Amino acid sequence: MPDLTDNRPDDFDAYWEGVLQELAAYPAAPEEEPLPLRSNEYCDAYTVRLTGIGPYRLFAYLSIPKGVGPFPTIYYTPRYASVVDPLPQGAADQKRGRYVVFCMAARGQRNAEKPFEAIFPGLLTVGIDDPQAYVFRGWVADCLRGLEYLLSRPEVDRQRVVTVGNDLALITAALGQGVTHVQCGPELFYAPMDLAPRTTAYPLEEYNDYLRLHPERKEAVARTLSYFDLRWFGPRVQARTLLMAGAKGELLSPETLRPLVQDLEGRVTVHETEHSSYKDGLYGEEWVAREFGFESAVLPEHWR
Repeated sequence: MPDLTDNRPDDFDAYWEGVLQELAAYPAAPEEEPLPLRSNEYCDAYTVRLTGIGPYRLFAYLSIPKGVGPFPTIYYTPRYASVVDPLPQGAADQKRGRYVVFCMAARGQRNAEKPFEAIFPGLLTVGIDDPQAYVFRGWVADCLRGLEYLLSRPEVDRQRVVTVGNDLALITAALGQGVTHVQCGPELFYAPMDLAPRTTAYPLEEYNDYLRLHPERKEAVARTLSYFDLRWFGPRVQARTLLMAGAKGELLSPETLRPLVQDLEGRVTVHETEHSSYKDGLYGEEWVAREFGFESAVLPEHWR
């Protein structure tokens, strides 16, 4: 396991409590609009608008199965990309007939790009030399607002709610209330100041790019990222967790992730990547299905 710096800030809890208090000051003001194009015999689909800190107007897709609920629920937290996969892309029709599916677009992403339009690569370092101005402070708050809204829906089975995504899936479960399961593939914030210098691959290379341009800001960057380091959220996660790790010898291998695994409070499964989007995706789908009490996963037709 590589040597990792223990840089947990003394005011880590106070920092995030400040975010939660700021978010609470803004009413969510949800607006739902039916989306006939995405609705079918399996589900009803909607677009959703919510207000986050700023204030900033956010966007999400919501899909609710036909029939009598409540239903197990999948919350796809924002991916680090310019486009959030719209439903039903990435979700089989039969899957949307089984689960409530919620897909969030954070500030700067497609359909939530006014007044701020994110650039990729580059977003990862916007405001990074100030913990209060860092763009991902807003992204985390956006994820928490989405979770609050989702859990307000009567169609949601509050005993079966999974967040699925990158680091934000785990951070949302740690800071929010009501997540029972997490499927997380770390890529942005796991010991970033230690691991970024060991790679030239994006997205971590964005940190390297920024520090080559602004070497005098290294200490400030390290301080900001210390509040987002995935390791410090582990003790706050009560949910059952699936960590999607790299292969042995890779940057985010199971061995590298061991400190996080040891600190997670809920039951943890670590899946070492098979370097196949199909095989890794199948593992994740089957894990969720088993955890939610189903005998098998519902798969897209092109996976069958």
